[in-house]
Amino acid sequence: MKKFFMFLAVAGLMTLSASIASAQDAAEAAPAATEVAASNPQDLFAGSGEEVPLHQALKTKFIEGGAGFMSLIIICLIIGLALAIERILYLTFAKTNTKKLLAAVEKALEEGGIEKAKEVCRNTRGPVASIFYQGLLRYDQGLDTVEKSIVSYGSVQMSNMESGLSWISLFIAIAPSLGFLGTVIGMIQAFDAIQAAGDISPNVVAGGMKVALITTVAGLIVAMILQVFYNYILAKIDSLSIDMEDASISLVDILTKYNKK
Repeated sequence: MKKFFMFLAVAGLMTLSASIASAQDAAEAAPAATEVAASNPQDLFAGSGEEVPLHQALKTKFIEGGAGFMSLIIICLIIGLALAIERILYLTFAKTNTKKLLAAVEKALEEGGIEKAKEVCRNTRGPVASIFYQGLLRYDQGLDTVEKSIVSYGSVQMSNMESGLSWISLFIAIAPSLGFLGTVIGMIQAFDAIQAAGDISPNVVAGGMKVALITTVAGLIVAMILQVFYNYILAKIDSLSIDMEDASISLVDILTKYNKK
């Protein structure tokens, strides 16, 4: 699953590179446009009264913000989304109907004992079934060992569910940082242009600051998008962990009841 999503991320980066190249060619071929203040929100990206397609406006802003820093920010978005989608699919498939599983395990214990209960767990996907199997595997060593096994393997399953989250949080932190760095460098370039011109022209100052702030906006947007996915993943992990804890307690109760027979 991870290899598949990393392949998608690489494909997205290749598509991005081709888009950057075509945008740069278009920007070099087009004449320099005069700056016109946008009078309404629809003209925010277009910068003029003419209606510009969204993809063309984003491509123009991408070039204005600087292909170097903007490319790094987009790379953070692509890889972060690939990791987030992979986690969401993993956690979705890991969801188990614990009540149904517990009923099946209890029925299997009554009909065929521990071996049949282990077979039920083997044929059920998800971390809860894996924890049950590890506990049943050590039933002959006593209920105390079963409880310790459930706790230990529950920690392993939690680590598996949280795998990749550190990378998503890294991209959440890096994206705005790259934006701020691009802004600082853009401001330095703007002041260099003012120094070269020998005059504080409003056009030079406004143009330099606009280009500098585009990278900050892009970095903050990417961070907010990834943060939404990150919090959604954490919510799913919390839900699964609560199910695992409740189901594990119920399994120990079932085994205790079975042991008394």
